[in-house]
Amino acid sequence: MTAEEISWRGRRVHCERFGSGPDVVFCHGTPWSSELWRPFADALAPYFTVHLWDMPGYGRSSKHPDHRVSLDVQGELFADLLTHWGLREPHVVAHDYGGAVALRTHLLHDRRFASLALVDVVALAPWGSEFFQLVRERADVFGALPPPVHEGALRAYIGGASHHGVSAAAMETLLGPWLDGEGQAAFYRQIAQADQIYTDEVEPLYPTLDLPVLVVWGREDTWIPVDRAHRLCELVPQARLELVDHAGHLIHLDQPVALATTLTRWLTDRAAGRGA
Repeated sequence: MTAEEISWRGRRVHCERFGSGPDVVFCHGTPWSSELWRPFADALAPYFTVHLWDMPGYGRSSKHPDHRVSLDVQGELFADLLTHWGLREPHVVAHDYGGAVALRTHLLHDRRFASLALVDVVALAPWGSEFFQLVRERADVFGALPPPVHEGALRAYIGGASHHGVSAAAMETLLGPWLDGEGQAAFYRQIAQADQIYTDEVEPLYPTLDLPVLVVWGREDTWIPVDRAHRLCELVPQARLELVDHAGHLIHLDQPVALATTLTRWLTDRAAGRGA
């Protein structure tokens, strides 16, 4: 495994690469990190070269208060990362915010993908929960919450993303980056900078997508309801839809075998040149 920290516009970006074969890049969402994708990357590593990275403001990347972490910035960074890695046409797998980042990178920054798998992604209006709206208006207040209050709110928030409930071990992994003072401020800052304008900008371009696209969605996703999956497939030419039963937004934890099987089949077929 190769791990590195890349410097980009003053930010530190934590990245990892391992395995062998065609390149697959995983993009995480919020409030997650690349750790959510690690078991899937490990499973694919015998067949693919897998790339994990933490967006600035998340995981093990830097969380400087003066650095914007909005979706436009993350899309620019992802485009530059692909150039830095020398990846001309990787397969991309994205979840949540990572979908918007990948779509912006492809549609606005002209980076080519061999295929794109979109898993319960932020891509279509409207998005942003009541909690998001509240934080946007009072991010400084939330950032100053007593740590136990912040942790309690965060546990409840993360728990709501799963259909079955998050195990104690998984919860500690997901909470970890957000619990110290730097992480607490970063958690509310990235919500405060969330803005639908960054998907509104690319949504009209979805019918121009000319690459194999897989849309995977948990039927019980309450964060981004499954109707978005159907709408996305209506907009993207020849997109393939896979709905996963008994899975919420954290489909990785709710139905890991189903998700791993779906992604492995998709990527293996694409790498072999099979199917649309």
